[in-house]
Amino acid sequence: MHRVALYAIALTLLIASLWWEPCTLSAKERTGPSGIPPEKVAAYIYDVIKADRTLYTTEIVNRLQAKGVANASEHWEQENALMLPAQFLQHSGKLAAESGSEIRYRLIGLWPIYRRNAPASDLERNALESLRKNPAVPVTGVVTSGRKQYFQAIYPDLAVSSVCIECHNGHLLSPKRDFKLNDVMGGIAITIPLE
Repeated sequence: MHRVALYAIALTLLIASLWWEPCTLSAKERTGPSGIPPEKVAAYIYDVIKADRTLYTTEIVNRLQAKGVANASEHWEQENALMLPAQFLQHSGKLAAESGSEIRYRLIGLWPIYRRNAPASDLERNALESLRKNPAVPVTGVVTSGRKQYFQAIYPDLAVSSVCIECHNGHLLSPKRDFKLNDVMGGIAITIPLE
């Protein structure tokens, strides 16, 4: 089990070093337009989140469970287990938020196990309804918090693994218990400050 923890820590450090490496070009050295459109930034962030979560789910959680080395559990800290893929995303989103960049990402759903994962705005609620019908097209908009405006993009959160399905369908607090593989379970909300 000690080796599993070391692998998880090494993967987390690798992802963090790739994700947060500072840009080495000054503003004067950059070519092209003065900024990247927020839609493109959100798409880049989503691609990294999706890749990291898929890798964690398939190569760590599924693989170690199949070999009987370790299990994933909602109560991973108390049970000395792996965190669930949804928890991996939520915890990495929390770390990103603490970096000071004001970029946020989190899981939201129409049928959340915990209320904190419910939609926080009409944009999020409408986006989740839209993604159920057409998961190929992310929903975007601008939201205001205080005096600041933020670009928000909501992408589908698909049931990519039996681990996701078993957790939601079997959880005592789950309001929906009939998810199938590749169903839209909710959304990944990415929020970026507009300056």
